[in-house]
Amino acid sequence: MMTADAQEFLTFTLGDENYALDILTVKEIRGYESVTKIANAPPFIKGVINLRGDIVPIVDLRIKFNVGKVTYDEFTIVIVLHIHSRIVGIVVDGVSDVVSLTKEQLRPPPDFGVAFNSRYLLGLATVNEQMIILVDINELISSDELGLFDTAESPAAKS
Repeated sequence: MMTADAQEFLTFTLGDENYALDILTVKEIRGYESVTKIANAPPFIKGVINLRGDIVPIVDLRIKFNVGKVTYDEFTIVIVLHIHSRIVGIVVDGVSDVVSLTKEQLRPPPDFGVAFNSRYLLGLATVNEQMIILVDINELISSDELGLFDTAESPAAKS
């Protein structure tokens, strides 16, 4: 049952951990396809794809956070996100489900024991006896740590 204060999250796996992100940021879920490599990009930025005219950077969160087995096959999943008017793809081990969570179901994030820096976490929740780590995907994708956004995305910088 969905209540007015519930928020929907898409759950996904990285290694042995279950994560979730705000469903409203998800543009689509697709299989991994070959990417165009970018010179001097960090290893976790696999490259870019052309998605219906949009040039989309593809970030492998498994490499970035050193979790999971990094393979690229027909089972590899890319979650395409719409973050701050940009489109970004993230590679994950698998996509599980959509869950609705209320604020009461969230617990504070731990300061240890998960791949993500706690500043990128919204909290923890238990769904069907499984612990799910809620990721602040807006904060993570736009962070300096990933370097996907220019720190000076001002009109003057674009000219």
